[in-house]
Amino acid sequence: MFLYFLRHASAGQQLSTAKKDEKRGLDKDGIEQCGYIGRALAALGVQVEIIVSSPLKRSTQTAALVGNEMGHEGKLVIENALRPQAVFTDFQKMLEKYARQDSVLLVGHNPNLREFLGRAISDSGCEAVVDLKKGAVAKVEMRRNTGSLSWCITPRILRTLYTAATESSRPKTSRK
Repeated sequence: MFLYFLRHASAGQQLSTAKKDEKRGLDKDGIEQCGYIGRALAALGVQVEIIVSSPLKRSTQTAALVGNEMGHEGKLVIENALRPQAVFTDFQKMLEKYARQDSVLLVGHNPNLREFLGRAISDSGCEAVVDLKKGAVAKVEMRRNTGSLSWCITPRILRTLYTAATESSRPKTSRK
């Protein structure tokens, strides 16, 4: 099974109460990040059978926008096991539900998404540390109870690659 860990894209400043913060959506940069992420995943040939998201607005928006860019046609699945307060046992139970899937995109929040990723790729039961910035995506190949990190890409890298690719595809103009 392949797991793609995607931290929600940029959503501005945290709001004063937890209830209000749950409804905080993506900002302009976050929406732009989702485009880069989705196009990059599509260019890499990533196809997922299911997209699972935290119920918080910034995560569901990230999941929907990235999924759309990837050409994913399935429904978005909402799981409380990806909420900011969720613990690793919640995450493990959730993964058991999707164990028959070949490829799953998980969209959530730090610090727990980073913890879940770190624990998934550590065979000793401790936590490996992978810095999962907003809008970053990591690919993990799971085999039984342990995983192997294939790659981790940040939005800054994706933006740089996208800019370089679009600039190199523009016709060169000569100055006389």
